[in-house]
Amino acid sequence: MTDPTRMQIEQALRQVRAPDGTTILDHAALDAATLRDGTLHVALATSRAAAPLLEPLLPQAEAALRALPGIGPGISAVSVILTAHRAAPPAGGAPQGAAAQGGGHRPLNLGGGGARQGPLLPGVGVVIAVASGKGGVGKSTTAVNLAVGLGMEGLRVGLLDADIHGPSLPRMLGLRRPPELHEGRMLPLDAWGIKAMSIGLLVDERQAMIWRGPMVMGALGQLLGDVEWGALDVLVVDMPPGTGDAQLTLAQKIALAGAIVVSTPQDIALLDARRGVTMFRKMDVPVLGIVENMSYFCCPNCGHRTDLFGHGGARAEAEAIGVPFLGEIPLLADIRASADAGAPVVTAAPDSPAGQAYRALARTVGATVRRLVS
Repeated sequence: MTDPTRMQIEQALRQVRAPDGTTILDHAALDAATLRDGTLHVALATSRAAAPLLEPLLPQAEAALRALPGIGPGISAVSVILTAHRAAPPAGGAPQGAAAQGGGHRPLNLGGGGARQGPLLPGVGVVIAVASGKGGVGKSTTAVNLAVGLGMEGLRVGLLDADIHGPSLPRMLGLRRPPELHEGRMLPLDAWGIKAMSIGLLVDERQAMIWRGPMVMGALGQLLGDVEWGALDVLVVDMPPGTGDAQLTLAQKIALAGAIVVSTPQDIALLDARRGVTMFRKMDVPVLGIVENMSYFCCPNCGHRTDLFGHGGARAEAEAIGVPFLGEIPLLADIRASADAGAPVVTAAPDSPAGQAYRALARTVGATVRRLVS
């Protein structure tokens, strides 16, 4: 048995008809389909106006999907839900209402509004994901310094914070104002020579993003498609930790040119990094390499080097699974302090050991980006 394809799912849904003879896909679009713990989860993006018409059709939709050829022991259940949320903010100004004040959890129009015209990211050369199999390995810090470092290499760079539940990009880049709107599209903010966008720019940083999977996927889709990125050589996407809906949504909506997996040296972290590499390979996304973060600690007083988490584990893992090793990033207080201050260490202290390590990473990745966009 193989997992149902997007085409098979859409064909099954077209068999589900409302009393007026229209199909469920005449009023909604397939937003995402994921197989998790034996259940096929399908999210349909629609408008608030159409939701009352479609709600009674969901049991029929689930029955149609259960009847797909090949549905068997691997898929024990089917769940179909609608994502329909409030309208987008008005054009010509900052987001209005509770979301703009930090009191709401849905600052974007997370539902569908009809088919999007043209490519999702016109003008963007390549999209690279920075990912990790688990949290706490310094993925976001690596993504920020890589993006700024790529800008220092002369590339036109955008940085998207796709960690919907824990957006940290605004604090790391020193950004404190919401994006402006132009003709209904958000304009990314400029910081340290790059363009940046995060849902953290639209909500109070103290708010907890208590969102279900389809809402996360809808928000991610809009951060990609409803932002006026302009002409970029590369868009760096700071992925949420793990191997879940956000990664699948990105692979479905855009063609990722590659992924960089961040890990620390110890065996437990490397187990999760291996899962991240496997996930991208299953989605046919090239793995550009593995970065070993917190690779070693240098005492600021005596210069003595200590391998707090071991050393060389990521290099050995990269060799074992056949992907490039992109370099080592030391564990230094300067990296933490610069992130808290909103000034990436790659530009705040470019000649420091941390700054040099990130510059070396940016040069390596930059060469790959130039080769891909040429």
